[in-house]
Amino acid sequence: MFEEFLYLLRKRGLKVSLTEWVSLMEALNKGLHNSSFTGFYYLCRCLLVKSEADFDCFDRCFLDYFKDIPFHQEISQALLDWLEKSNAPLGEYDEQQAELSDQLSHNEIEALLKERKNEQREQHHCGNYWIGTHGMSTFGNMGMSPKGIRVGSEAVYKRAFRVAGERRFRDFREDSTLDIRQFQVALRKLRQFSGLVDLPRTQFDVDNTIQDTAQQGGMLKVRYKRPRENTVKILLLMDSGGSMEYYSSLCSALFRAVSKSGHFKELKIYYFHNCIYTRLYKNPIIDPRDSVPTDWALSNFSEDWKVIFVGDAQMDRRELEGHYCGHGEEGPRCGLDWLHLLRRRYPHIIWLNPSDRPNWGEEWSHSYDAIAELFPMFPLTVDGLEAGMRKLLVR
Repeated sequence: MFEEFLYLLRKRGLKVSLTEWVSLMEALNKGLHNSSFTGFYYLCRCLLVKSEADFDCFDRCFLDYFKDIPFHQEISQALLDWLEKSNAPLGEYDEQQAELSDQLSHNEIEALLKERKNEQREQHHCGNYWIGTHGMSTFGNMGMSPKGIRVGSEAVYKRAFRVAGERRFRDFREDSTLDIRQFQVALRKLRQFSGLVDLPRTQFDVDNTIQDTAQQGGMLKVRYKRPRENTVKILLLMDSGGSMEYYSSLCSALFRAVSKSGHFKELKIYYFHNCIYTRLYKNPIIDPRDSVPTDWALSNFSEDWKVIFVGDAQMDRRELEGHYCGHGEEGPRCGLDWLHLLRRRYPHIIWLNPSDRPNWGEEWSHSYDAIAELFPMFPLTVDGLEAGMRKLLVR
């Protein structure tokens, strides 16, 4: 039963054992799929897939093998075709409509999208009601609404909180962005920083006890060793606001993963906007009343701290190289000066970037390149984070 599906999974690289396949057959015989195609999909994925990183490969195999079985798409193909073929010019920005849309909750927008799908019979563009393009509507693509649901196409302004019709588990591939669980797994690599600190020898040393006892003809000689303690101290500096709003959920997952991690002796988290200047902020709203001087941080966090930047490295060139929030003649005069100061201060420092190199303006790509040249930069993906942790492990 479905043997060709098993062979397809194996051919695509999924390691499905015969035991797992037999378990699937037994589960089907017991009706655990509730006699539904959707239930069958989840049952297969539960029993045959060992890692979230393989969810996307499984999805593609499942769709290929069962391609002739009809299933309900969230968005009709006709509507997707209307949106993809649109060449309408950009509509006019409506500030009042933007404020109204911004007040809608995610659940309200989801409900409105469901209504529009049932009502819409033709393509619409540059409006604020129907699913369309280049307008103020909270659904569609290439629009100007402050938030909404993207339908088809590629991300342009990166304001959507969801993509309609997108496969849910596509982002678990090895080159994909992370969620909290992947963050926690990758951060475990920093355990290798744990060293044998100068403490009394109180931990029982099994290997040396056996060796010394054997060398003395069986007479027991107990040996002790210094305990292994975590010596990792992490300073996490996160960009907040502006273009980073699009990655807020990802940065929130990183914050939760790092905060709950027990892999560090000490952890300090501060925020900045676009670049480091005279102050570091204690919360992502960048409130000057809740901040510390950057000089204070440099004085209180010694060079053995490991520094991790998180940001998209995209800003106006004047913010990076102009006389913007610097000290003046006696110290750093611009953001780039502050970054150089941090680079000299901390030998173990990396930059994690959730965004690709921008290609829409020389100003933004220049800032990106300048920061990438100064710091070892890694993409905020599973592979990128693991590579960054290995870089921090270099002594």
